[in-house]
Amino acid sequence: MSAFDANPFADPVEVNPFQDPSVTQLANANQGTLDEFNPFSENSRQTNAAQTIPTTQPAGASQPAVLQTSVEPTPQSVASAAQAGLLKQQEELERKAAELDRKERELQNSAAGFNPKQNNWPPLPKICPIKPCFYQDFSAEIPADYQHICKMMYYLWMFHSVTLLLNVLACLAVFTVEPTTTGSDFGLSILWLVLFTPCAFLCWYRPVYKAFRSDSSFSFFVFFFIFFCQIIAHIVQAVGIPNWGSRSKLKHL
Repeated sequence: MSAFDANPFADPVEVNPFQDPSVTQLANANQGTLDEFNPFSENSRQTNAAQTIPTTQPAGASQPAVLQTSVEPTPQSVASAAQAGLLKQQEELERKAAELDRKERELQNSAAGFNPKQNNWPPLPKICPIKPCFYQDFSAEIPADYQHICKMMYYLWMFHSVTLLLNVLACLAVFTVEPTTTGSDFGLSILWLVLFTPCAFLCWYRPVYKAFRSDSSFSFFVFFFIFFCQIIAHIVQAVGIPNWGSRSKLKHL
């Protein structure tokens, strides 16, 4: 009945939650502890160090899986690679040593005034009293880019010499048939063979050989000028002018 006797319109009793005895006791205890705590004292540092708990990774945590590909070389492959490297270094050293020896010999030969390049053209037998007059070696003296052209010029000179020889044989054949009227042709054909063969070699083949060997513009100029004159001479001989030492079918037209 007391609950019904209470006045519902009366002011409620003010209840302070901080006046609870348990809360007041705990607050007083913490305040006393904070007042006595000195963070700079020796005991406090030792206590804090003892109470420090290192953070460790939880046992249940798992790191992401990383695929590590490691190919360990076998002893045979390592030995083979080392041996290949040593062989390559040895070849390089031998090449450099050979190059130094070659340069040293060239310096010694130039200092002594001795030319190791012996003349090899024309290729005459050793029993012949006449020795070769020129040195010719396409692989040693001519650059690789011009060796084919230089060889073609050499073959052209040989073809020119063979043509003069055939002209002598043709004039000889005509001379045996008509000895009274073709004697001059036969004599001049021999003269052209003896004269034009060495002259062509000296006047336009050797200049072009020297031009390709040393890249000389003057040698190229000499070659083009003499070779142009040679072409004109061939045209005259192809016409077959009487008593000029050449036989051609155009003569009988």
